[in-house]
Amino acid sequence: MAPYAYFQKKFVPLEEAKVGVMTHAFNYGTGAFEGIRGNWNAEENLLYIFRAKEHFERLTRSCRVLKIDLPYTIDELVKITVDLMAMNGYTEDVYIRPLAYKSSEVVGVRLHDLESDLLIFTTPFGAYLDVAKGARCGTSSWRRVDDNCIPARAKVTGSYINSALAKTEAHDNGFDEAIVLTHDGHVSEGSGENVFMVEKGRLVTPPSHDNILVGITRDTVIELARNELGIETVERSIDRTELYIADEVLMTGTAAHVTPITEIDHRKIGSGTPGSLSTKLQKLYFDVVQGKNKKYIDWCIPITPSLVKV
Repeated sequence: MAPYAYFQKKFVPLEEAKVGVMTHAFNYGTGAFEGIRGNWNAEENLLYIFRAKEHFERLTRSCRVLKIDLPYTIDELVKITVDLMAMNGYTEDVYIRPLAYKSSEVVGVRLHDLESDLLIFTTPFGAYLDVAKGARCGTSSWRRVDDNCIPARAKVTGSYINSALAKTEAHDNGFDEAIVLTHDGHVSEGSGENVFMVEKGRLVTPPSHDNILVGITRDTVIELARNELGIETVERSIDRTELYIADEVLMTGTAAHVTPITEIDHRKIGSGTPGSLSTKLQKLYFDVVQGKNKKYIDWCIPITPSLVKV
């Protein structure tokens, strides 16, 4: 069955969801987006959408920054996504991409006097990084774009050239992922992930003012660590070399899940294998997102695959 997308206020076959070459967002990066996971639970034959409400709340905030008109409530956005997932009938892990964008077909750099639209599409999406083996990371020569240049707390399409430069530099240098610093040299985040380190039995992660995108997976890990393991998280600036000597380092993100970092800049982190706390958090996280831990089932929306006709 061919997948569907939500495009121009209706469900259409994905192959018909196309924008023109003059679309403002295509030319100038004037869009805001989210990445939402659908996690397949083979034992229950259910797909669980994880924290959709929080993702759409963040999308709404991003739209305010970009002056994008998003005439939907959070509940309406969630329902559209649920209906779309049921139509597409996946029986595997899925990535859901809502994109609100300036849809006018005009030339000229601005945010005002432009029409807006919403697109949601889905695609099968497996492991982004090797969560079992862990990731090897390199500190990027590209600095994280500052909030006064492009808003760090808005998930803006145009700003991801910063991430693309860092990611490809890391790849070309033989690493799995990049760690990006702020302009004053503090650790900010990965190309698409938040960063934590383990120090003296506690988690430490960069604060929002170090130009991070405040991640929903980040928030999930902080809550799971506190509630299930009794471990508090300290939010403070982190220097690059602190990561080298940390007991453990890990990355979190919708795409990356919870991924231990085993090496940074050709230096082993701890023993050079996934650490015990990272492994515990990873197990907790996967049980939650796959709907296995019913204590957190309110974070999940179950989808029964079906063959809905549009």
